[in-house]
Amino acid sequence: MSKRLIYILLPLLLFTACPSDKQKDTDFSKEFEIPDSIIYEGELEISEQAMGDIVQNISSPVEIAALIKAVGVPYSQDYLATTDYIDNYNTSFKKAIGLGIFGADLGYQNMYNKTSSVIDYIHAIKTLADGIRVGQFFDFTTLKRLATNNQNLDSLMYISVQNFNQMDRYLRESNRSSLSSLIVAGVWIESIYLLGEVIKKSPNAELSEKIGEQKIILSNLMLLLKNYERDPRFKELIDDLSVIQEIYREVTITYEKGEPEAIEEDGMLIFKQNDKQFIEISDETLFKIIDKTVEVRNKIIQL
Repeated sequence: MSKRLIYILLPLLLFTACPSDKQKDTDFSKEFEIPDSIIYEGELEISEQAMGDIVQNISSPVEIAALIKAVGVPYSQDYLATTDYIDNYNTSFKKAIGLGIFGADLGYQNMYNKTSSVIDYIHAIKTLADGIRVGQFFDFTTLKRLATNNQNLDSLMYISVQNFNQMDRYLRESNRSSLSSLIVAGVWIESIYLLGEVIKKSPNAELSEKIGEQKIILSNLMLLLKNYERDPRFKELIDDLSVIQEIYREVTITYEKGEPEAIEEDGMLIFKQNDKQFIEISDETLFKIIDKTVEVRNKIIQL
């Protein structure tokens, strides 16, 4: 499986200005649970292109799991979020971010062909998706078949991306695009959590570098989430992730321009730019990122 470029170009130009019809001086209280009907939809409308870039370029849960398995790390059910308390995800905010978390766990299980537990996670994903009225965009019968046969990873990723794009478009049209951002955040948090848990038990330079690569992804994810920071639930998540982002200042990413290469792909001649990326991350910084990610992730799943 080829690696995708692990950073996202999400400049502010991809945001389309859209005046908010809500009062600028709205004051939310953290003392009360905010009803799903009152959800802040952001200062700007996020373009479909921007969200599409994120989904296409961020490392998918299946790719992360493939990397973990490729370095010879055995499967552990202990890493995964439990499906026993799915009813605790009782607001749209919690259901959306939970959908991302369980989606990442499903990718990990699929890679190790854990058929019995995979079904539980597909059921949990269906429950959460139905809860925010997007279950119609998931072909659960096909996903179940593909998820129990890791020879179909490319098909699984393709269907997953297609499902998300359709779901995001629907959420956008129904003025609930903030939920798409939460799903993406959940996937990212759980993917980094899984990498960190593996590294703590089986230190590996390639996995450590993968966490270092997330510096740019997190920066762009934060741009996405900050559009909704007037909602106190988003503000709390942003504040938690900001601590991780601050730690990432200690990570250095440099690039070396390479020579282009002409290759044949699908019967066509294309040119591939062979640039190199170098990640500098100390063990101290690595484990600070891992520990803080664990804290943020566990706070979410205990909601």
